[in-house]
Amino acid sequence: MTQTQNRIHDPAHDYLGTRQPLDAIFSPKTVAVIGASEKPGSVGRTLLWNLISNPFGGTVYPVNPKRDSVLGIKAYKNLDSIPDPIDLAIIATPAPTVPGIVKECTRNGVKGAIIISAGFKEIGAPGIALEEEIKAEAQAHRLRIIGPNCLGVMNPHHGLNATFGSAMALPGNVGFISQSGALCTSILDWSFRENVGFSAFVSIGSMLDVNWGDLIDYLGDDPHTNSIVIYMESIGDARSFLSAAREVALTKPIIVIKSGRTAAAAEAAASHTGALSGSDDVLNAAFRRCGVLRVDTIDDLFNLAEILAKQPRPQGDRLTILTNAGGPGVLATDALIRHGGQLAELEPATIAALNECLPTHWSHGNPIDILGDAEPERYKQAIEICAKDNNSDGLLVILTPQAMTNPTKTAETLAPFAHLKGKPLLASWMGGNSIEPGKKILNEANIFTLSYPDTAAQVFNLMWRYSYNLQGIYETPSFTEGKSPNQAQIDEIFDRVHATGRNLLTEYESKQLLSAYHIPTVETRLANSPEEAVSQAEAIGYPVVLKLSSETITHKSDVGGVKLNLKDAEDVKSAYNSIQDAVPPDHFQGVPVQAMLKLDGYELILGSSLDPQFGPVLLFGTGGSL
Repeated sequence: MTQTQNRIHDPAHDYLGTRQPLDAIFSPKTVAVIGASEKPGSVGRTLLWNLISNPFGGTVYPVNPKRDSVLGIKAYKNLDSIPDPIDLAIIATPAPTVPGIVKECTRNGVKGAIIISAGFKEIGAPGIALEEEIKAEAQAHRLRIIGPNCLGVMNPHHGLNATFGSAMALPGNVGFISQSGALCTSILDWSFRENVGFSAFVSIGSMLDVNWGDLIDYLGDDPHTNSIVIYMESIGDARSFLSAAREVALTKPIIVIKSGRTAAAAEAAASHTGALSGSDDVLNAAFRRCGVLRVDTIDDLFNLAEILAKQPRPQGDRLTILTNAGGPGVLATDALIRHGGQLAELEPATIAALNECLPTHWSHGNPIDILGDAEPERYKQAIEICAKDNNSDGLLVILTPQAMTNPTKTAETLAPFAHLKGKPLLASWMGGNSIEPGKKILNEANIFTLSYPDTAAQVFNLMWRYSYNLQGIYETPSFTEGKSPNQAQIDEIFDRVHATGRNLLTEYESKQLLSAYHIPTVETRLANSPEEAVSQAEAIGYPVVLKLSSETITHKSDVGGVKLNLKDAEDVKSAYNSIQDAVPPDHFQGVPVQAMLKLDGYELILGSSLDPQFGPVLLFGTGGSL
């Protein structure tokens, strides 16, 4: 038996057995750096240096056919010449060479690879062809690949730095995954300043193989990971992502910042990763239903990851604000309400108790202004009372450094309240150097502390939205309970659409699909002439709306495809002819076109396969809206 065959069947390197398939990437014992170099500033040199200067307990093998050694380490001409089994291959060579290197990997039983190289689907057809060749080889031999076009992978708890980043991430409990390598380096710099640590730090690249779902599954089982944060440009395999997220989000928060909200950003994302960014509204709905929270800023991304690791989730959106200054309380209130939260309405018992311990001129409402001369004991008494209020889902305590204020002593007083049952406690210690010791005390007590109260209110809003999303995982719409989807109808719809080469459903097809899942939609019927359309409209009753529905035209009003308030048969005929005349003929070459009629709770859809003659088909039913 050859050396290669021995390697392939060595049980010690069978990652499909007791070990996770991705352990070959995150916990390798042997790593080959293909493209290792001594050229200053090169990717190959940086990769090798990062691996050997952050000991991960394994062996590194530089691969460079032109050198006998790299950075003082014996180099090999190729993978075939390395005498030991290789767990992880890191590839940093020009894109056209990568398919051949991947074949070397599979020939030698390598189970994990990171392709750093760029020049794949982001450049168009030639790059796509390279990816397809790599993917076929990898799938045939169960080789897992991260990348291409990525920064690499760090596992700080194991000391693995398989990236060309400038430094090793701090160990911590946040699993970070990014589709942008450049953003990874920026986040890394930020994390040192903020003392944020990571359980894994992954640049996923263009996801030729390993995708969001794979990494969410892996980090979901990782004992070092308490939360998962993601920078996403394209969702890729949506089924894999949603399935993994729905399971993991129940035990570990998954927070996503998704770019591509605007058309310009979506276009930029496509040119970066070579993938479409997807419908933003659809993604929002999908995220909510699988327990994922979407945020808009990097600051929110990590604020939320940190506080969910420290504090319980709120059960609702009602916040109690306690402050020693009126202005910051007002700012926090504005931020809270502007983003969907609400002030807790204090219970009469709470107000009565506060009257007993606070000065006469306290605010007598929420925000609770305990006045500028508040000493630590006043804070303590007020917090004890507010924590018992059943109308409140969370508590924000604000301190501004005034002449009578002792920020450090107040923080010491607040620390024992770090774990209120079922209620998060947030703090905003405002100011400069004088409040830093107090902030340190609060953070060490697991009380999330921010510099500005409006930011704290926004974080609370994100927390209750996250709780709301998780509740949605357990909910089943009442109208679908006990009903199985009509799978035959679903398959027929998709088969028909795929047969036409489309990847988007028409409005009528979408309603058919919803109906197959027992989601209430309008009942639709077909007719084959304007006269029959009029007959159907008269059966429903006027007035009606006529609306174009096309496989190619999505913004129907832009082409005169919507006619409103049609009161009789002549209106319907005239509107139909008007739409026919308004829509460019080249949209109709062999493409079905449909139009819609609606009366209050009733709706009709007209359609045709204009091939060049306009032969309408009428579809109509009850319920729904345009």
